[in-house]
Amino acid sequence: MARLLGIEIPNEKRIEASLPYIYGIGPSGARKILEQAEIDPNIRTGELSDEQLSQIIHIVNSNGILIEGDLRREIQANMKRLQQINCYRGILHRRGMPVRGQRTKTNARTRKGGKRTVGVERNPNAKKGKV
Repeated sequence: MARLLGIEIPNEKRIEASLPYIYGIGPSGARKILEQAEIDPNIRTGELSDEQLSQIIHIVNSNGILIEGDLRREIQANMKRLQQINCYRGILHRRGMPVRGQRTKTNARTRKGGKRTVGVERNPNAKKGKV
């Protein structure tokens, strides 16, 4: 596995498909980086020279692309700021509700959690069979 910016990316995949393993670099970002570095996107990651790897690292750093821990920290800081100023999005984040305008009466189970229903307890003296 090649090590790029402290992250291990797979050697057997094309470099265009390996770069998105880095948090903060997506498919289109990977294409732009490789275009700037003048590297063929179809070359395998294991076939890259040290010079080409350092060129990719230099482009990521020089363009100011936030990746991994820095990006995660910035996203967390943005969420905290929204919550502190008590804006609507911050309140929704605090409550664990969908933030981007989705409906919440039905669906939204991913954000809201499992369905909470009030169950009926079975009488221990009842006959066995149908409820």
